[in-house]
Amino acid sequence: MTVKNWLLVLVAVVLGTVYVIYFTDWFKPKTVQIFHTSRNLHLRAGQANAAPSLIFGISRPLRLTEIKVVPLDAWQTNKNVLPVWHLISVSNSVPVKMFTYGRNIPGLKPAVPGDRPGLLDTNVLYRIFITAGKTTGQHDFELK
Repeated sequence: MTVKNWLLVLVAVVLGTVYVIYFTDWFKPKTVQIFHTSRNLHLRAGQANAAPSLIFGISRPLRLTEIKVVPLDAWQTNKNVLPVWHLISVSNSVPVKMFTYGRNIPGLKPAVPGDRPGLLDTNVLYRIFITAGKTTGQHDFELK
């Protein structure tokens, strides 16, 4: 091959590398979008002040491997703060697109055996961390 051919191959490789790095998501960390809503789902006759159910949704169905909810102020000062709710995968979890705070999720168990989800205080900012293999996401929320 001539010098001109080698130069063209080199330019093609450089352009291909630039394209892959800047215009694809091959090397970017996988993230998931999380949203939440609060609903009074368990209202019965005679119950005026039923506790609202906090429902989380994610952008696509995922096999979750870890869910952790921490108070945001405490987490910002100490990354090892005890979570209010912490679930980990012990087996092959089923793909979920939404789940309710404190409820069982198939395939996930409390990180500490026998641990129960803590009560969430109103007007306190919390952060939920979700992990599904290499895909991660976080979302801040507050109960009003």
